[in-house]
Amino acid sequence: MLEDLVLKEKTDVELYNDFLNGNKEAFNEIVKRYRNTLILFILKYVKNIEISEDLSQDTFVYVLVNKKEYDFKYSLKTYLFTIAKCRAINYMKKQKRNIPLSDIPLEDLHIIDIDERLIKQENKEIISKALEKIKMEYQILIYLRDIQGFNYKEICKILDKTMPQVKISIYRARKSLEKVLRKEGEVC
Repeated sequence: MLEDLVLKEKTDVELYNDFLNGNKEAFNEIVKRYRNTLILFILKYVKNIEISEDLSQDTFVYVLVNKKEYDFKYSLKTYLFTIAKCRAINYMKKQKRNIPLSDIPLEDLHIIDIDERLIKQENKEIISKALEKIKMEYQILIYLRDIQGFNYKEICKILDKTMPQVKISIYRARKSLEKVLRKEGEVC
């Protein structure tokens, strides 16, 4: 009990160092911290919760097997999301299919306060439906920036894009979302 509390108070870097030194509970705490957000992120790509859970698990297995590959100059969260993105894209290439996000209602995913962190809109359902109408690339960018709170540098790393590409794409994603909301009369 006390050890669990101590682990929860440690930073990601401290936990990862403990993990490198053989502390299995430190790795378990990392999994607890990031499992759900990774599942939601991967779900944006694969559109299937079970597959998303499996790919999230694969991400952690990769870290477990290749634990010395982590570069501490990036945040652990960025590192995990980068691995998860690669896993998701590889899965999609193998399956050769792309199911639209509209098949998964975002309100059912319990994504954190879209109304406060994204557009400060009161009705999550309106925003969810508007998000479904924009390109998948834009949905992913809005999720990373406005819902998960990644900074531009971290998004560049995760998506393997340049800073100008990310900034322009996020701008376009927000404009696209705004356009859909205006078209539906939800924004003045």
